[in-house]
Amino acid sequence: MSTSIQDEILDRIRKRGRGPVFVPKDFLDLGSRDAADQALSRLVKRGDILRVGRGLYHFPRINERLGIPLGPDLDEIANALARQTGSRIVPSGAVAANRLGLSTQVPAKPVYLTDGRTRQVRLGNTTIQIRHVPPKELPVGSRTSSMVFQALRHLGRAAVDDQVMAKLRHALSPDQRQKLLQDARYTTDWIAAIVRQIAHDEVEMANHG
Repeated sequence: MSTSIQDEILDRIRKRGRGPVFVPKDFLDLGSRDAADQALSRLVKRGDILRVGRGLYHFPRINERLGIPLGPDLDEIANALARQTGSRIVPSGAVAANRLGLSTQVPAKPVYLTDGRTRQVRLGNTTIQIRHVPPKELPVGSRTSSMVFQALRHLGRAAVDDQVMAKLRHALSPDQRQKLLQDARYTTDWIAAIVRQIAHDEVEMANHG
């Protein structure tokens, strides 16, 4: 195997910065699947990256105080699994609500929904449950919009007050709020109405721009 593929993969990983989770499919433009697998295995042995699961590789952030690698973000793992399997994977409502700061309850066993097969992925002390649902039950729209829709559905209409909307407005960038407004056509009427209130600032700016 040419070491150039290994060097190119490492260069691409470093350019992305610390934190992402990679799968061999991410590097098929650089060489064959076997070459990518071998290169990633060698990078693990060299200590440049970590293997965090079958076919999952991580370039970890480092805890500056302790000098130890930090575990991968759950959404990074889920997105890598989606690329690995060619399926859609989105966080369940409970996971989405926690990720967006709308709930302090951390799910003991994080659940993600997929149009692919049901499976469990064990990463250290954490087990991620990937649960199959009919495609029509997966929210449509950008990754962030899907997460917001899932979180709001989980909370329920009665629980979504001004405080919840303020937290979402603060958690999302202006571009994400604008995209959320565009994606509102894919969700139920009551969630779409909340989205319009969350994105109110962008609507006002557009009207006066």
